[in-house]
Amino acid sequence: MSVFAAAMDRIFTHASMAAPALWISATTSEERPIRIIRRAPDRVTDFGVGRFVSDTTVVDVRVADLPAPRTGDVIVIGADSHVIQGEPLRDRDRLIWTLDLRPA
Repeated sequence: MSVFAAAMDRIFTHASMAAPALWISATTSEERPIRIIRRAPDRVTDFGVGRFVSDTTVVDVRVADLPAPRTGDVIVIGADSHVIQGEPLRDRDRLIWTLDLRPA
């Protein structure tokens, strides 16, 4: 295990950095608890001559916790359910998934 991988494990297990969530597969009945780091950046979209600002929900998940997330899978954070939209993306070191979510 690299030093960077060990640091990511510490970050994702720290209570003030990451939060518990539940992943539910869209294709099977499989579900599993995961730890996430939640972000909510604004996204600017150009449309003709106008620009729209929209809220987003993005989470980071360790590949070790969730090896193969897919579009349509559900992530439950507290009492809120979200659906993965778009393709899940991994970081350069292949340790972290970045998932773009929309409300379910």
